Amino acid sequence: MPRHALFDLDNTLYPPGSGLWEAIGRRIGQFMVERVGIRPEEVRERRRNYLHAFGTTLSGLRQEFDVDPNDFLSFAHDLPLEKFLRYDPDLDAMLGRLPMTKTVFTNADADHARRVLERLGVSRHFTHLVDIRALEWINKPDQRAYVRTMELISARPEECLFADDAVRNLIPARALGMLTVLVGGDGEAEAAHYQVPLVTEMERVLGQCQ
Repeated sequence: MPRHALFDLDNTLYPPGSGLWEAIGRRIGQFMVERVGIRPEEVRERRRNYLHAFGTTLSGLRQEFDVDPNDFLSFAHDLPLEKFLRYDPDLDAMLGRLPMTKTVFTNADADHARRVLERLGVSRHFTHLVDIRALEWINKPDQRAYVRTMELISARPEECLFADDAVRNLIPARALGMLTVLVGGDGEAEAAHYQVPLVTEMERVLGQCQ
């Protein structure tokens, strides 16, 4: 049984159907047009290329345009979360039953993560919150982000379970020796050890790996 459970935040701790991630995406596109000067018709392709080359749009914009990451994060997450998220009793109960130290490991910033956890009603379950600032702006899937997280929570990879909705973020975790769980997603599930449709079904994974 792993001693540490690491969870991605967006589209992992809440389901994609909430619409929040799509709203964040629209804010990111708006930032690219209004703050950076990118033409609207170029936004989608640029974001796709940034994701492939750098892991996140923010990382790509920093590399190409030297954008202020704090300005980007503040703009992207300036949304009324009450329109998208509410208390999730099933998530709350599941996290309460998991006999592991729990960490949020996210490419977002801590302010956004805390707001999301508060809306879901699960803040108290998490001992650590490792965000993009704590990672010194090195984001998943860069393996250095995982190594830095292990240092911050005083854990070894083989002691950890990591759940994320993106296959690309699970590949380096598995390579390091973590137990990996794909939450939802329609990617190549074989890149992860396990796959569950919703994070609330995590206990089924633990039952298989005992």
